[in-house]
Amino acid sequence: MAFVRYLASRFGISFAAATQVKGEAGRGRIGEADVRLLLPGCYMNQSGEVVAPYARYYRVAPEEMLVAYDEVAFEPGVARLKTGGGANGHNGIKSLIGHLGSRDFHRLRIGVGHPGEKAQMVRYLTAVSMPAEERERAAAAFELDDELLVALAEGKLQTVMNRLHGDASPSAT
Repeated sequence: MAFVRYLASRFGISFAAATQVKGEAGRGRIGEADVRLLLPGCYMNQSGEVVAPYARYYRVAPEEMLVAYDEVAFEPGVARLKTGGGANGHNGIKSLIGHLGSRDFHRLRIGVGHPGEKAQMVRYLTAVSMPAEERERAAAAFELDDELLVALAEGKLQTVMNRLHGDASPSAT
């Protein structure tokens, strides 16, 4: 949700209660793209229950969506973009795949690191237990320059992938 709020703030997009679903929604322009932003008002593991009806209402196909989420497989400060694939153990993505009936959405995976033990995962992801330095590095992963954010919104995914995956600096990869 932090990335979506950051994007809205960066491009002057306001949120209001989404009347179709439980959550907040905003609409605006990023570059030449007309975008809709959604902040589901549910637990991450149930996000498909909010995203899918919203997408159907506005006729947004899965392949037109970008889902941003925390990725424990990446160190804080690493961001990667991909299209499609499985849930890879991420319950929110599993919910989206199940409710959308498709795996073909785009994913901005933002590294938050791993707590070290699986038993600590829920507490790590839901509490403010990450060290401050790691939280700052994770936030820096999505603080991309306007050119890259516009390319992302306009669907120029190869351009975004080349930058995110090719730059060796932790805050831009």
